[in-house]
Amino acid sequence: MYDFAYQKPGSLADAVKLLAADAEAKVLAGGQTFIPVLKQRLNKPSAVVDLAGLGLSGITVTANALTIGATTTHATVARSAEVKKAIPGLALLASWIGDNQVRHRGTIGGSLANNDPSACYPAAALALGATIKTNKRAIKADDFFQGMFTTALEPDEIITAVEFPLPVAKSAYEKFRQPASRYALVGVFVAKGPEGVRVAVTGAGQGGVFRVPEMEAALAKNWSPEAVAGIKISPEGLNGDIHGSAAYRAHLISVMARRAVAAAG
Repeated sequence: MYDFAYQKPGSLADAVKLLAADAEAKVLAGGQTFIPVLKQRLNKPSAVVDLAGLGLSGITVTANALTIGATTTHATVARSAEVKKAIPGLALLASWIGDNQVRHRGTIGGSLANNDPSACYPAAALALGATIKTNKRAIKADDFFQGMFTTALEPDEIITAVEFPLPVAKSAYEKFRQPASRYALVGVFVAKGPEGVRVAVTGAGQGGVFRVPEMEAALAKNWSPEAVAGIKISPEGLNGDIHGSAAYRAHLISVMARRAVAAAG
């Protein structure tokens, strides 16, 4: 690692001030991506601002929304009875992230802010029509994700919570895991809720998470695996690497979508 200053603010306001005063400062949430990046010297922040202890974790449910604090860990989401009841697909998704150690350290806010093109949470946020809340504003998921490792967040903006609209009639997530990292080679989240029928794909797109309008239209008419079985996904614009070609990922999108719809019931 390079040398950097370690800052542990006592409040969200203090954390925002530290970021605003130093353009090279970076936020530390769970650190499951950030720490390896520092070790590999791929990032050289002047300061690291630790969000632990700022009261940004927790899960609340109302008649209209499920709200998860930004520093809530994947393990907490996965085992939450409230999440399992309100949005079963979201709890299942969280249980499949990384390994046990990653799930107990990684956070939902950190995952969304990082916007890794193979991360799971962006697919859930986009499919469920979530709203990402920050110290400044509320950002709809459709506007939040802007490309690979790119979001609408400003330099001094910190995610405080993620709000998922309720009630969700159906939801499920299926992913084809890269066996070593457990990242999604392709992951598909399907949902039927207040935002309508939505299908979001992670792991496949060169620009990160994206929706599939053709599948959404088909499922709105007929919610069944057969409704999406005949929809062919073009490999154009999809990732191709040593783990799978663009054509293979296009095929996997159809397979995972069918499985997710079947799992949602």
